[in-house]
Amino acid sequence: MKRNIFQTKTPEQGETFKLLLEHKNIKIERITSSDKIPDKVYEQKQDEWVLLLKGRAKLDLDGKMIEIKEGDTLFIPSGQKHKVLETKAGTVWLAVHIF
Repeated sequence: MKRNIFQTKTPEQGETFKLLLEHKNIKIERITSSDKIPDKVYEQKQDEWVLLLKGRAKLDLDGKMIEIKEGDTLFIPSGQKHKVLETKAGTVWLAVHIF
């Protein structure tokens, strides 16, 4: 099925998650972020690789501040605590979860 990764609405608050593909040991989703991000710490059981397609973001990875912009990728190993601190409204991510 043909899809356009950028056909998404920016939520007023938080983020929206759209499952694009789930196959064997991977799950691929599109994340669309507002500029009002909840104060939430993630610690996942799976590895996650993200590609920032549009916008910009600031993250805290176990106390280390990371800024990413369009085209940047980031690998987050399973068990690593991380938190999205700030995003530009309309930021679009591609997240690949590896189980």
